[in-house]
Amino acid sequence: MHPNKPRILVIMPAYNEARVIYQTITELTDAGYEVVVVDDASTDETGSEVKRTTARYLLHSINLGQGAALMTGMVYAREKNYDYVIHFDADGQHRVEDIPVMLALVLENKADIVLGSRFMSLEGQGEIPRKRRILLKAAIWVNYLFTGILLTDAHNGFRVLNRKAFTSIQLRENGMTHATEILTEIRRHHLRYCEVPVEIRYSEYARNKGQSAWNSLNILSDLIVRKIFS
Repeated sequence: MHPNKPRILVIMPAYNEARVIYQTITELTDAGYEVVVVDDASTDETGSEVKRTTARYLLHSINLGQGAALMTGMVYAREKNYDYVIHFDADGQHRVEDIPVMLALVLENKADIVLGSRFMSLEGQGEIPRKRRILLKAAIWVNYLFTGILLTDAHNGFRVLNRKAFTSIQLRENGMTHATEILTEIRRHHLRYCEVPVEIRYSEYARNKGQSAWNSLNILSDLIVRKIFS
């Protein structure tokens, strides 16, 4: 490896993604990215599929949630002295082609964390189911209420972070409320942030794996409880 080449690691949280994870990883590794998969105690063949690739494989012995999986990945990146990390979902929704634009902003020191947004372009939101679009729009204002940060998208798992960001951020919310907690951490540590338009691929598989309306309400209730007792 060239001594001046930045070390970049893709962190991929995964839970029961055996059907698609091999292809998702391969698209990244074929493009030259290093990948670590954090398997959150899957009960299917996710681990076997990951081991068919060159990705590193970390396993939670019990299911903790996506926030915990991301935290495990960032701790690993710190220990292995990576310079940048990319949060990338395992279900094939995110496009490798969107990484370079996001990455360039942190490489050029224009931001500490870059957040993908489905709502900054027509292409990005074209395939979002109507009910999900309404929930996501509502979540934008919920995030603003709890964090003071107003974005165009909410709960988008596609992010690029420099070392300052991924060493500063400490996630204590193991479940899906980690997406809001990341915004709280951005504000707490005065991290520079920006959004970049990305396109999400909503396959039938991804639609079926997506959050339900009930789960969105659970996230909201968790946030309210956390706000009251913090």
